[in-house]
Amino acid sequence: MKFSGRSVIVFVLAAVIGSSLATMAVTGKFADVKRTLAPSLAAVAGAGQAEPEQLNEDELNKLNAVLNLIETKYYKDVDREEIVDGAIKGMMSALEDPYSVYMEKEAAQQFSDSIEGSFTGIGAEVTMEDGKVVVVAPIKGSPAEKAGLLAKDIVLSVNGEKLEGLDLNEAVGLIRGPKGTKAKLSIRRSGYAEPLELILIRDDIDVETVYAKLRDDGIGIVEIRQFSLNTAERFKEELVKLDEGGMTGLVIDVRNNPGGVLPVVVNVAEHFVPKGKPIVQIEDRDGNREQTLSGGEGHKDYPIAVLINKGSASAAEILAGALQEEAGAVLVGETTFGKGTVQVSYNKALGDGSLVKMTIAKWLTPDGGWIHQKGIAPDIKAPASELNSVARLAVAEPIVADTFGEQVRSLQTILKGLGYDPERTDGYFNGATEKAVKKFQADAGLPASGSVDKKTAQALELAVIKWLRDENNDSQLHKAIEAVKAEGRK
Repeated sequence: MKFSGRSVIVFVLAAVIGSSLATMAVTGKFADVKRTLAPSLAAVAGAGQAEPEQLNEDELNKLNAVLNLIETKYYKDVDREEIVDGAIKGMMSALEDPYSVYMEKEAAQQFSDSIEGSFTGIGAEVTMEDGKVVVVAPIKGSPAEKAGLLAKDIVLSVNGEKLEGLDLNEAVGLIRGPKGTKAKLSIRRSGYAEPLELILIRDDIDVETVYAKLRDDGIGIVEIRQFSLNTAERFKEELVKLDEGGMTGLVIDVRNNPGGVLPVVVNVAEHFVPKGKPIVQIEDRDGNREQTLSGGEGHKDYPIAVLINKGSASAAEILAGALQEEAGAVLVGETTFGKGTVQVSYNKALGDGSLVKMTIAKWLTPDGGWIHQKGIAPDIKAPASELNSVARLAVAEPIVADTFGEQVRSLQTILKGLGYDPERTDGYFNGATEKAVKKFQADAGLPASGSVDKKTAQALELAVIKWLRDENNDSQLHKAIEAVKAEGRK
């Protein structure tokens, strides 16, 4: 499959790939991107394979005995293939590593597509933590982002079906669905006493992994939304255009970038990390480390800022760490997600189209830092607007005066962010809140009733989306631009 810079994403994003962050694929189709991490990843992935220890006779007899009991004594007929798949899933589950999983043929194909940049899902990268489905990042412009899904949100249920007790693949099966169908998510979010309800409509979307533009003041902005196979090539194309346009400073935006293919981010980093300097280190189970050194041009004459947030994960963190430590870049924004392991996919050994994706190493920053479950802190803190994190309104019945709850709290935060001051954001619908609602309704051409029905909620949603898409309201981006200009004046 070839790409000319654009690929089609079908929402819901297969959450299977939530555990694929910074994955080094080892199948033949990815041979062109493996060179940058050889020999380090190849050595780690092959460690301990010279004399693999097979199941001994007692272990095989035990497994066969259980299978025989199931097939002959269980109270109803079973599918033998499902039993075998379940046994393999159990082996992977015993590792207690959310990034090590077994995928049956269909899920394996979706995973392969995800690496190439074609997805199926709601547009949110997820993982499994302590038995809970946790959002890594919503993809920009996706139904997940529009509905207000955030990094670190915990998905409790989908259309009333609880996810507790399911593995990641099973949970994804509930999240996915045909275009135009509804996904009603129950979300637990830090800072909210009660679960939030988000309603998403699954849809198709045209997605580009790299967006770039040159501002009138000479500052270039490159947004990298994920690291798919075509991303390094697209990044190079856009960087050349910016350089030819006379760029004097660069902001690389990896907010809500959930990661991707590890060698691709290495290729991107080589534009800035001097030749021979480390981009990332790989550490195996025995503590042996291999450095991946830059083979690129490295130094740029202009200052660089990397824009990060809590949805920046894995490969995005590798880029941020490498550019901070080896290219003099300043990090702006919020502490990143904190995913510091590397996975390799094995499918040829299984022979039936299924695959095992397994964590085979840690990755470390050039200076040897391991950011797993800690993230990378910015040099310059820049919190996002409250409108970036507020839960969107899901109105079944009108929200009226003299009521209290999380819906009212979200309403007040939205009104305040849009410039309609409710005087409080504690979740109590008082007279000032009603007045703010009426003012918004009048400005939106709606009947000024003071209560929030579905039409008012939809108008508020559209107003929030419009506000968020206006670059003038992006305080984090402005902070990064200021940082680049300040570095340029030194």
